Amino acid sequence: MGNPSVDLLRTIPSVTQVLTSEPGRELAREFGHGLTTFELRSFLDDLRRDIRGGAIESMLSLEQLADELRLRLARLSQAAGRRAINATGILLHTGLGRAPLCREAIDAIAACHGYSVLQASLESGDRSLREAAVQRILIELTGCEAATIVNNNAAATMLILNTLAAGKEVIISRGQLIEIGGSFRMTDVMAQSSATLREVGTTNRTHLRDYENAISDRTGAIIHVHTSNYRIRGFASTPDVPELVELGRRHNISVIDDLGSGALVPLREFGLTDEPLVRDSIAAGIDVACFSGDKLICGPQSGIICGRAAAIERIRKNPFARMFRVGKLTLAALQATLIHFLNAPAWREKLPLYRMLARPAEQLLAQARELADSIQSLPQLSVSIADDAAYVGSGANPDEAVASKVVRLKHEQIPPDELNRRLRMGLPSVFGRLQDRALVLDMRTLQEGDLPLLIEAVRSAVAVEGFASTKGAACRSS
Repeated sequence: MGNPSVDLLRTIPSVTQVLTSEPGRELAREFGHGLTTFELRSFLDDLRRDIRGGAIESMLSLEQLADELRLRLARLSQAAGRRAINATGILLHTGLGRAPLCREAIDAIAACHGYSVLQASLESGDRSLREAAVQRILIELTGCEAATIVNNNAAATMLILNTLAAGKEVIISRGQLIEIGGSFRMTDVMAQSSATLREVGTTNRTHLRDYENAISDRTGAIIHVHTSNYRIRGFASTPDVPELVELGRRHNISVIDDLGSGALVPLREFGLTDEPLVRDSIAAGIDVACFSGDKLICGPQSGIICGRAAAIERIRKNPFARMFRVGKLTLAALQATLIHFLNAPAWREKLPLYRMLARPAEQLLAQARELADSIQSLPQLSVSIADDAAYVGSGANPDEAVASKVVRLKHEQIPPDELNRRLRMGLPSVFGRLQDRALVLDMRTLQEGDLPLLIEAVRSAVAVEGFASTKGAACRSS
């Protein structure tokens, strides 16, 4: 008997066979010959890999292959291909782009499709500060003297340390040596900045005297890092920012506050513990504070640096600042987002994150019932509604939950992880979570207009048969 994998590999059509078929010619007309050829080669390579791995037992017909290729081409080339429905219950989902942008930010990005006012003075026509408008708003919102924007908060931290403490020691509590997403550690960021780490205290307790005893003529700065993504409870303490500022002033040493998520508004009204407010850090007299622009600020990915004018000016002159600077799309979206905080309480309704946090239980239940009623007649699918919990995510309030409603799906033939995969592979991609041998779809993280698409996505995922139902194969969207 022959090797089944080898036999199946021989049935894979060539690139030419697909492109010269009527379905292939139609795809080339729709998406372009070059793009179709490019993605077809990738698709056929994936087929060979899956066959060798035992994930595919039968080959698609040419028409079915064309359908799968159409989905891949749409996902690659069309705006709809990047859209995701977040049913995970994680509001700031890093894998799904963190904070959804507000409508005004989207409009601001669209307005930059051609030439736009980025770094030119309207009055004189001369070159100007590219983040001038954003800086003005941040000064009002935080009380800082000046501000600048880079591409993320890790870059902000590295740039600050390199500017204020290159070649010198930076004192930090051992309990604040955090690891952020993607296995990037504060120690690594500090090393790249050319500053030398000077650890003080212990994991759970650091005293002000530990900082003071570490100060020497080699000290360049003291840094306080908010432990956004974890909590130490019980017998634990560390000096707060005002204490470190007073210590820094006595010894003429800069004090830096890495705030992580960087809240501009309190979270207690949503039943969460407040994150440190940027305004409080600035009011305490910090030299420089930095935080993310795409978490609790709800803007595009960016790192915001606020503080004393002299320190910010030095940071702007650092050659790394040009490497880390942001472009017109980021600045336009960030400016539009920050304006909502100026127009308080507009941020509660205008910014999707806070709108999701504020959604009442009865609204979530109504959505859950609509979803359940629409799919419960699907064959072999068990559907139920349950109370559950959603989380802010991305390091903000890591262990505090927000009450939510979920729809739980169990299928007699399709395992939960396979159903989850099929939903991810559709257009738009749907992301749920696996829990207690069921696929869970959380209502709190759905956006306006998501529910009809989610209903159709579940119907399509359950209806898929044959090749697309095998492990590792693409799922077609109806």
